[in-house]
Amino acid sequence: MSSPSHAAVDRVADALAGHGLTPEIVWFDDAVTTAPLAAEALGVEVGQIANSLVFTIDDEPILVLTSGSHRVDTEWLGQQLGGVIRRASKETVKEATGQVIGGVAPLGHPAPVRTVVDVQLADYPAVWAAAGHAKTVFPTSFQELVRITGGTPHAVEAPQG
Repeated sequence: MSSPSHAAVDRVADALAGHGLTPEIVWFDDAVTTAPLAAEALGVEVGQIANSLVFTIDDEPILVLTSGSHRVDTEWLGQQLGGVIRRASKETVKEATGQVIGGVAPLGHPAPVRTVVDVQLADYPAVWAAAGHAKTVFPTSFQELVRITGGTPHAVEAPQG
């Protein structure tokens, strides 16, 4: 694994440092654009992967950091947040985050993005998030994700039963 330089990854590293964090950013030889691929490459459970999904809620970008072990119930979450959630276009993702789909990090964006952090990530002592490029991840924790993103902890799926 090499450590090339990339502007979006550098912004993520700078943003992490601004929060007093200096985790090792791991570069893979190949893109790990899905939670199962990232989990396999890292040798961790798929639930430990913090997927960064950009949606819109009433036409404003919203970042949902969700455990890789399940999907976001957009209809239910939208009801919980008081709006209609739709998947963002790749152009909206790039504009809101400065990053491209597959490598969107929880931070390092041009401006703050409203963020929801999946409470299921709290089940793991360590989670892994993208670092601004499809070949990068960094280790963190649920508590750190909430702190560094200013995010709101929230379930992203309707309770079962």
